[in-house]
Amino acid sequence: MSNIKLGVEVISAHGLFQGDKQNSCSPFVELKFDNQIFRTTTKPNDPNPVWHESFYFLVSDPSFLSTRTLEAHVFSYQDEFDAKPFLGKVRVNGTSFVPRSEAAPFNYPLEKRSVFSRARGELGLRVFITDDPSVSESPRAYIPSPGREPVSSLITDDADERRELKKPITRTFYNATPSVNQQQPATMNYGMHEMRAAAPMPPRVVQYNGPAPPSDFSVKETSPFLGGGQIIGGRVVRGTKRPASGTYDLVEEMRFLFVRVVKARDLPDRDLTGSLDPYVEVKIGNFKGVTRHLDKNSNPEWNQVFAFAKENLQSNVLEIVVKDKDLVLDDYVGTVRFDLHEVQSRVPPDSPLAPEWYRLENKRQEKKKRSEIMLAVWEGTQADEAFGDAVFSDSLTSSDSSDIISANLRSKVYHSPRLWYLRVRIIEAQDVIIVSDKSRIPEAFVRIQIGNQMLKTRVSQRTFHPTWDQEFMFVVAEPFEENLVLSVEDHSEPNRDEPVGKAVIPLAAIEKRTDDKKFRSRWFHLEDSISDAMDEDKAKKVKFATRIHVAAALEGGYHVFDESTYYSSDLRPTAKPLWKPPIGVLELGILNANGLHPMKSRDGKGVSDTYVVAKYGHKWVRSRTIINSLSPKYNEQYTWEVFDPATVLTICVFDNGHFGGGNNRDQTIGKVRIRLSTLQSGRVYTNAYPLLVLQPSGLKKRGELHLAVRFTCTSVSNMLMKYTKPLLPKMHYTQPLSVNLQEVLRVQALNIMVTRLGRSEPPLRREVVEYMTDAKTHLFSMRRSKANFYRFTAVFSGVMSVWKWMGEVCSWRTPVTTALVHVLYTMLVRFPEMILPTVFLYMAVIGLWNYRFRPRFPPHMDTKLSYAESVNADELDEEFDIFPTMKAPDIVKMRYDRLRIVAGKIQSVVGDIAAQGERLQALLSWRDPRATAIFVTFCLIIAMVLYITPFKLFALLSGYYFMRHPRLRHRIPSAPLNFFRRLPAMTDSML
Repeated sequence: MSNIKLGVEVISAHGLFQGDKQNSCSPFVELKFDNQIFRTTTKPNDPNPVWHESFYFLVSDPSFLSTRTLEAHVFSYQDEFDAKPFLGKVRVNGTSFVPRSEAAPFNYPLEKRSVFSRARGELGLRVFITDDPSVSESPRAYIPSPGREPVSSLITDDADERRELKKPITRTFYNATPSVNQQQPATMNYGMHEMRAAAPMPPRVVQYNGPAPPSDFSVKETSPFLGGGQIIGGRVVRGTKRPASGTYDLVEEMRFLFVRVVKARDLPDRDLTGSLDPYVEVKIGNFKGVTRHLDKNSNPEWNQVFAFAKENLQSNVLEIVVKDKDLVLDDYVGTVRFDLHEVQSRVPPDSPLAPEWYRLENKRQEKKKRSEIMLAVWEGTQADEAFGDAVFSDSLTSSDSSDIISANLRSKVYHSPRLWYLRVRIIEAQDVIIVSDKSRIPEAFVRIQIGNQMLKTRVSQRTFHPTWDQEFMFVVAEPFEENLVLSVEDHSEPNRDEPVGKAVIPLAAIEKRTDDKKFRSRWFHLEDSISDAMDEDKAKKVKFATRIHVAAALEGGYHVFDESTYYSSDLRPTAKPLWKPPIGVLELGILNANGLHPMKSRDGKGVSDTYVVAKYGHKWVRSRTIINSLSPKYNEQYTWEVFDPATVLTICVFDNGHFGGGNNRDQTIGKVRIRLSTLQSGRVYTNAYPLLVLQPSGLKKRGELHLAVRFTCTSVSNMLMKYTKPLLPKMHYTQPLSVNLQEVLRVQALNIMVTRLGRSEPPLRREVVEYMTDAKTHLFSMRRSKANFYRFTAVFSGVMSVWKWMGEVCSWRTPVTTALVHVLYTMLVRFPEMILPTVFLYMAVIGLWNYRFRPRFPPHMDTKLSYAESVNADELDEEFDIFPTMKAPDIVKMRYDRLRIVAGKIQSVVGDIAAQGERLQALLSWRDPRATAIFVTFCLIIAMVLYITPFKLFALLSGYYFMRHPRLRHRIPSAPLNFFRRLPAMTDSML
């Protein structure tokens, strides 16, 4: 039996409804989890009860905790013989269970038992996991025995509630396209636990029939041989299926020779200086890997792994040479040799190969008496556990003895910190006294600071008890290591602020909330310094001091935007109890790149040292760096859980700046974005994406990146229901943040993420994080402005086409078409109930017709849509200019004049639109008395006419008049249009 327990605190309920006894219900709550049942006390005649009762369930098997569900049923007690009226229920999935320190109270809406149920209201619960041995299980737990019904006093009489609790269901993931006779499960690691689900149906072979973009910048479908076989049209072709190595069925299988250098013992001492400074060289052909050297150590321990690609081996002999580091010439200590034909293969899930001791040989290949080295040599694939920690032969250079350089070569997985919004409300202060001049009445304000974020309130009027009542928002990250510092200052002079006192609030002590309920405020004493403010003993001794009234809360109901809202990869709220179960799994296979452009020069030739970074949700992955290759092969596979299909996977290729000198900045090579909603479930997308980058010199293609992507849906119903749910969490609608505030908070969140990811090893640099999150898309760009304008015109081009077609109908250019429109219009007027069915049928037919032209693979960067092919050099130079600009005054003047011209046109269009709206308002505002009198008289006459005229006749005559023959029209504008244009606007009132 495990020591882990599930704690549930039943707080309160409100708005309960019991049919015809709304104000006389006597509610109690039954909690069910893992065949255990608890019951709260009964609150008589209280539709808004408050309990504050805690219960603890025993967790029999923590490995199945995420698959269990906590159920809370609310009933109304009448007497022991009557049935208990059902008031509602709540279900909390195991994926939302969090530790006690992270748990926050949450009001769950009560679910209905059936369609006809009238349950309503909310139930407040606090659910958490604890392993505190001092906490014992609740004594009132009832565990039903197998085959027996629970006691009637604890179990509802509803048939749905009487069913037995079943054992956790094990779900198995199969390969994306299993054969009919062979469906072997392949376990896929999702980080915290392993999930399994049924195999999706094999996708169909499809071909791309849409409009072809330029050949150089188009996405090409490929048919690689992956671990599961050859992929053609999104499925595995029969006859080419191969046994996959573990879960690596989306990458090409690569064979490696792994060498683990563990340690050595009894190495000989130097003649005069004593112990050696040993290190090991692992050589095979022209490839050489070097461990770090250890100072003065006869029994060194390295525990490093080297991997040599089998396809690049140029020798059949592996040499492990132990050397002594020397300032002039390294001394030879001993060698161990292996014949590669005798090396054994290992394939997971086999256990790791145990290392063995080998006796060192001298230069005459004679065994030494004492010196030994512990090694393990085997053949494996990228599914091997040592793959992530190995130094690869395609990443080896002559200077790879540095641990820092080796760390920057390996593939790594990063997790961005969990971000919270911090809402701080500065209410008031009391007894604000200036120490230097106690008689002076201060003009106080408060400076709020958290790390590098600092805001301040307005300056109050002269008073000893200032009031501000202002709210501020900050971004903070877990773990909460920083403090909220409040500094009250006196604005004594225009350029001088004198401090009055400081208060320090630890972030870990601030209340967490997940809804828009009011949070409590507190009074804090001000101290002279931060150290005094953090001294709790001194704060308790204070009897009279300046105080500040503050309310603060950590907002867990919002989603903290750390990337552009258009390319968000995660839309979940911060608080884990609000997370819904995943709807699927996203798998990415980073295959290879080809045709890369040289990014630097080494030894007289152009080279690139590339790696790939992918981001989805909180998980970042970085592939290993491949040195000196313009056609690198990565073949690495990664997996993410998917919670929303309206999210974007971002993949970027960078050149590693640790090699080749220069400014050591990682240069961008290209970017790929894949929106998950454009992917078919279960299909394997194998495509070559062009790596496009926009530079001041123009649009460049720097190669192609080959990817394999598969989105597997675990619950079709949950995914379809996602399309009916709000895109953002509830708090974004009940207590929305302004657009400007969201942009400011996004910059703060980005800075925190850059700092945290930069502290990893190897670090993700600022330029990498900013490029991945599109941090600079909010800056002005003439190219992007033109592109958005053309997008706007393209969206409304259909409306303009319909308007032009209607003009042709009214001009009788094609009499047959005009006659048919008259007939259709007459039918719609005679039978108005057919209008909406006809419109929806028309849209359905158009959708079915366009199905044959649907895109066959995810969309990629459109150079024409981005206006990147026809942009001039000056506009690009302006787009890549820093902010604020450092250009010459004449260039700035020219760009400013150009911007004024564009802004003047926009200003005129906006003014014209406003003028039309003001003319509509002038119809009844008596701004023009004669025009308003004419319009009011016209309205009275029309009203009397319409009272006696059937509406269908009026609509029919109006339509015929609108579509009348050109011979019945005048070339001059009509009387209603002339009347409207003569109405006054507010333009003549502007300066």
